[in-house]
Amino acid sequence: MTALSYIAEISPDESRGWNVEIINQSVKTIKMQSITNPILKGFNPDPSIIRVNDDYYIATSTFEWFPGVQIHHSKDLKNWQLVTRPLNRISQLNMVGVPDSCGVWAPCLSYFEGRFYLVYTNVRSFDGVWKDTPNYLVTTDDILGDWSEPIYLGSSGFDGSLFHDDNGRKWFISMISDHRKGQLFGGIVIQEYVAQEQRLIGKQHQLFNCTELGCTEAPHIYKRNGYYYLMTAEGGTGYNHAITFARSKTLLGKYEIHPESPIVSTRDVSQNPLQKAGHGDLVETQNGDWFCVFLVGRPLTEKNRCTLGRETAIEAMEWQADDWIYPKNNRIPRLEIPMPNLPDFPFEKDNIRDDFDSNNLNINFQSLRIPMDKRWLSLTERQSFLRLYGRESLSSFHDQSLIARRVQSFHISAATCVEFEPTTYQQMAGLVCYYNTSHFHYLQILGDESGNRKFLNIISFDNFQPTELEHYIEVTDIKRVYLKAVFNRAEIQFYYATTENNWQKIGGILDGSILSDDYVCTGSNRYRPAFTGSFVGLCCQDLSGQKMFADFDWLEYREHGLS
Repeated sequence: MTALSYIAEISPDESRGWNVEIINQSVKTIKMQSITNPILKGFNPDPSIIRVNDDYYIATSTFEWFPGVQIHHSKDLKNWQLVTRPLNRISQLNMVGVPDSCGVWAPCLSYFEGRFYLVYTNVRSFDGVWKDTPNYLVTTDDILGDWSEPIYLGSSGFDGSLFHDDNGRKWFISMISDHRKGQLFGGIVIQEYVAQEQRLIGKQHQLFNCTELGCTEAPHIYKRNGYYYLMTAEGGTGYNHAITFARSKTLLGKYEIHPESPIVSTRDVSQNPLQKAGHGDLVETQNGDWFCVFLVGRPLTEKNRCTLGRETAIEAMEWQADDWIYPKNNRIPRLEIPMPNLPDFPFEKDNIRDDFDSNNLNINFQSLRIPMDKRWLSLTERQSFLRLYGRESLSSFHDQSLIARRVQSFHISAATCVEFEPTTYQQMAGLVCYYNTSHFHYLQILGDESGNRKFLNIISFDNFQPTELEHYIEVTDIKRVYLKAVFNRAEIQFYYATTENNWQKIGGILDGSILSDDYVCTGSNRYRPAFTGSFVGLCCQDLSGQKMFADFDWLEYREHGLS
């Protein structure tokens, strides 16, 4: 346990007689001198990192959430800020109807001669033996600006990346899906990409099969000192995950495996607070230091579930005399690592409360599968309110009216104020704690068959099995209803109020750990994809098709504690 994590876990009773001022200063000093993992908290998996001059950018997967691909920016590898989501229109990313945890997988961000390149997979289906995995490329001269229309690259596998060789040639690398005998992972393939023709040409070459870990995916190629280096993820994206490394004197191989492979993994250290380490990428600083970013999961002690999803961590690396790269510490990622020799560059903190005063939503919000547009969402029809028009149910793969943000700490609260006048029990609106279409906890206002009364209810979905409050709470004469959810690690408690801040519990403690990959992908569902994380958001449904709207005055999201 590090000094910072130890101090953070000291209880008030244990700290009696301690000099609190000195302790607090020690914590501040440790924080200043180190990077705390994860660097991207909450659902931010499959990181791809680049440096452009003094700026660092990480792209991460978004799966069924729209807009697609999160890009964070940093100046120091410690402080990160979400700055853009480049796949922001249907022509770039059509996810209508895609199953849970499909959509955008494993983006690869690269930069060459003044242009940014982004490769991504839009997974259309993943159940059964067949995998539909079209891959695309978009480009731009301005990472914060508009990106091009997509160029189709093929559908033979997923986790594609683009390698820019120093001779000017470009190569597309990906895993290849092999449906025969249900094995899925067929190794790594490579094919040349011609930018002028915007297409792949020539033969697809088998570049690499696997190590004994298997499940080989997420390839990246680097060139250094006359070697081509191939980084891959292996072992599956769960607790056996790992990063493997190989090299060859020629691009097309044969590749020899790193003598201490895997170079990053927690597969043999079940007590490490960072688990599932794998699927990584390398970056070199301006000063010649090297770092690896990779996904991790932080399991709850309860039931070994990672409710925050797969997050992004970082570790210091070094090249040694044998021309292999090694972690500076060991292959097991740390909670804190020494800061690189870069200036500390913190960003302004996000607002805790969004009053919907702007014509644009806070960048932390996303929707499911479809753009946030005027067909179902408005910030102007009622000043300083978010209006959502009810559409399909929370189990729909098509037209939901839902906006949500990632849960990025084990201890958070989220609250809102809603005005909603349903005329039937088919009309609902409220605050939802969401994982996917079959796992959520929803504090809702709904009507009844008379059209004259409205009630509060909690409906929870666990693998499509619903549970509700035994007795609804009537709020017929209440215009403004306040709703709140409190996450306390594996527990979720809902609250409501009829006057602001006069909170009352509603229902009992709910199992928040069902909002995790580890829970969703179990039992009969163990072969279905489950790769996202917990969200909290606002939604409205009208199953009658009348598009009844709900007005939300604000949303407040607060993190409590250091996690």
